[in-house]
Amino acid sequence: MCGIVGAIADRNVLPILMDGLQRMEYRGYDSAGVAIREASGALKRFRSLGKVGNLKQLVDSSDVTGDLGIAHTRWATHGVPAERNAHPHMSGVRVAVVHNGIVENHNTLRDRLLEQGYSFTSETDTEVIAHLLAHKLESGRDLFSAVLEASQELTGAYALAVASPEDGDRIVVTRAGSPLVIGLGEGENFIASDVTALLPVTRSFIFLEEGDIAEVRRDGVTIYNSAGKLVEREIKQSTMSDANVDKGPYRHYMLK
Repeated sequence: MCGIVGAIADRNVLPILMDGLQRMEYRGYDSAGVAIREASGALKRFRSLGKVGNLKQLVDSSDVTGDLGIAHTRWATHGVPAERNAHPHMSGVRVAVVHNGIVENHNTLRDRLLEQGYSFTSETDTEVIAHLLAHKLESGRDLFSAVLEASQELTGAYALAVASPEDGDRIVVTRAGSPLVIGLGEGENFIASDVTALLPVTRSFIFLEEGDIAEVRRDGVTIYNSAGKLVEREIKQSTMSDANVDKGPYRHYMLK
């Protein structure tokens, strides 16, 4: 029941990310987090247990702004509900990743990465992905190539959104067995696991197909299939209104 939201724009995207997380609260979760790329180029991460409101308090008490970011609500699978297990997960300062799904071969990959000198601070399968991506970046891959190669080593179901402080021009996303949608704007673009997260900022969406990997930039989106071949996907217009997704007077969506 995890939720992903991300944005890249020429404005501060933190309010967009926080609103997107709140709009996905109906999915159920135990922790939330956000990574935002500051003007200095550094990635600033906030994570908290419990409601998105707890995360919002952390964010609001800071003066952080940024024009690129990814965020997540987590339902514990690997590792107990704890701040150390909340997304986004980072490998040093090189890369941040949010992830829906389960990586079935995470133990094998973890053992290999431990031998290569990486240290783990969580029990999650997602931190394995972060270190795997960092290793490929350190080997000279760019962000897109790192995600493409890493995804070919993952077994299981996943939707990934990846950001790097060294690359302020794109978010790279991919999916296999877990949904991910790209929202299209003017001079800004967005990603989410649920269109409801993005309704305030766009009504134009591309639904990624199985194995797709995409570069999401301010001025456009480029999509490739799992073999790395350039493809085009249909742009769809959403007619869903906020009234459809708002809980209104009801305590939760099941009651509505």
